[in-house]
Amino acid sequence: MIDEITIDAVELPPGERAIISLQLQAEFVIVFEPVTHAAQFLDVKGEPTRERQTLLLTYNKVRAPTGTMVLRPGPLRLSIDNRTDVRVLPSVWIAGDPLHDLLGKRKPFLTAKRLLSNQTFRDIYRTDMLDVDQGLKITSLTFLFTDLKGSTELYDRVGDLVAFDLVRAHFRVLNEIVAAEAGAVVKTIGDAVMATFPTPDRAVAAALRMREAMRPLNEAHGNEDLLLKIGIHEGPCLAVSLNERQDYFGHTVNIASRVQGLATSRSILATAPVVDNPRSASLLGSNGHKPVAQSHALRGIAAEVAVYEIP
Repeated sequence: MIDEITIDAVELPPGERAIISLQLQAEFVIVFEPVTHAAQFLDVKGEPTRERQTLLLTYNKVRAPTGTMVLRPGPLRLSIDNRTDVRVLPSVWIAGDPLHDLLGKRKPFLTAKRLLSNQTFRDIYRTDMLDVDQGLKITSLTFLFTDLKGSTELYDRVGDLVAFDLVRAHFRVLNEIVAAEAGAVVKTIGDAVMATFPTPDRAVAAALRMREAMRPLNEAHGNEDLLLKIGIHEGPCLAVSLNERQDYFGHTVNIASRVQGLATSRSILATAPVVDNPRSASLLGSNGHKPVAQSHALRGIAAEVAVYEIP
């Protein structure tokens, strides 16, 4: 199949130049270079020409150029200039059905966002994921914060040992639910949990399961001691290494934490990006949950944030 779709290809050492002479047919063509990820699309159409057309492609590490150029069927002089310090492998491919069929056979890939939100990966590579001076900008991640209502009174009423056992059991259940919904626990702060999920619907599903999971724990104890307050928000953030573990910073994290702070006993509060997500809306609708808009000001957040309670 590769032979069928390949018009020409060349291996170009660092600093070298090459010229490829092609005879273009009326079809869509791609000049793809896998090392620099550069792709030049050629839309070959119109009346054929006998005049030689020229095209210069320069590969460097400043940017990975992509674009589309319209050419006519006929001769093409393709000049390639490798200004990187590594070899490049530009290939000229026919972008027809065979190429699309080939690309359709690609296996699903694991994104960095999904990997960093995988509980097993975090457990195994707790201190080895990011260099201390490195930060990764993540364009979209969903944060879920939980806290227990009246945990201070719980310790005072039943004693430290019993209260600690209850809180530890609640942590164990939350960890299992987060992992089952493709998320990861970032850290625990006192009786609170901070978790991340690759998509909002996963966080909503986890929140609903968490709330229900407290019922059997309370029934076994014979008292409503474990009442979760949950807040969810989605948006961009920065992944960093702090105190020998991977953590997150940014406006999105702050909003998610503030939203959780608004929650009352057994309530789930989420922002508009979460409840408006099509998969989240479908999940909530199928379970008979209709988010109710609330009006709140978030401490330290200047812009107004729409908050919804999930009953």
